Amino acid sequence: MTPLLQQALSFWSAGVAAVDGYTATRAALTRTPAQPAKILAVGKAAGAMTRAALEMCGDVPALVVTKDGHAGGLPDHVEVIEAAHPVPDARSLQGGRALRAAVQAMPEAGELLLLVSGGASSLAEDPVPGKTLDDLTRLNRQMLAQGLDIGAMNRKRRKLSRLKGGRLLDYLFSGSVRVLAISDVPQDDISVIGSGIGAALPERRFDYAAEIVASNSHARAAAAAAAEAAGHSVLANEECLHDDLEMLAPRIGARLRDMPEGALILGGEPTVVLPENPGRGGRNQALALALAKEITGYPDMAVIVGGTDGSDGPTDAAGGVVDGNTWGDGAADALARADSGTWLEANGALLTTGPTGTNVMDLIVALRA
Repeated sequence: MTPLLQQALSFWSAGVAAVDGYTATRAALTRTPAQPAKILAVGKAAGAMTRAALEMCGDVPALVVTKDGHAGGLPDHVEVIEAAHPVPDARSLQGGRALRAAVQAMPEAGELLLLVSGGASSLAEDPVPGKTLDDLTRLNRQMLAQGLDIGAMNRKRRKLSRLKGGRLLDYLFSGSVRVLAISDVPQDDISVIGSGIGAALPERRFDYAAEIVASNSHARAAAAAAAEAAGHSVLANEECLHDDLEMLAPRIGARLRDMPEGALILGGEPTVVLPENPGRGGRNQALALALAKEITGYPDMAVIVGGTDGSDGPTDAAGGVVDGNTWGDGAADALARADSGTWLEANGALLTTGPTGTNVMDLIVALRA
């Protein structure tokens, strides 16, 4: 990796570190302490958020429903259910039903601390009567292939769920609920994060408060601060990636080619329409390779494209690290076949971080020196 790519990656990493689930949750509970009777956590950042909550609240009964490999460092007494993402599996039903049972078993007048992060839509589910796991997986695969945005996907998911859209907390009949959420959706809407698994219906029987503790704007601000501290001008800091990859790549490419020396910080969540038999990769790997084409021949450019959770689609890579020399033989074919991950890995341009303990959509850091 070139020094310019390494520096751009350091800014990207600073953005992700700033929205770590442990750090964000601990800060929120430091500002306003809690004494919950139970902790429930669901999403890709559930493990990190729960570690912080237990340190702040003491030895509280806790249930964590998260993605495979995202539950490290939790005490032995914590019940952990790992499930699949982005397409649910049988463990997703186990996780969803365990969450429902835990809410139903809450003591009268007790406080529930609910920790929510992106990925919950797939990781925890309890389908409405008449619907099955096959219905859920079929719907998720169709939506992913069609390139629907997160809002459209979550609206469809809520129709099949006994948990989403505020229905999980509707099983609670008294007491209070405090929700701490890490946002992976535009406008940081609690009714959209995890398809609204942490939302509350208007007619409720309990006290309710929800707080967004980390978001894409926080990550972008931290990445921008790191770039400025290193002496670079921040030319833009925007959430503007909510569009189809085929439209985004040329639009961003034009900005990259025209930008003077400095850093460009962009966030959001692109969509991509998949071919019938896609290869390996996700939207970030595809966008990284598409941007490599846009800046080919510009040796003074470096671009990091990655999912802040450390994963991208059904892969264990976060995205790609590309510059003006990355694009090469076979890249166009790999991009067309949705096999960007294979090509990036073979050419030393794959971004692999492992689970990050957060999930605030995607982050691009572009640097021109």
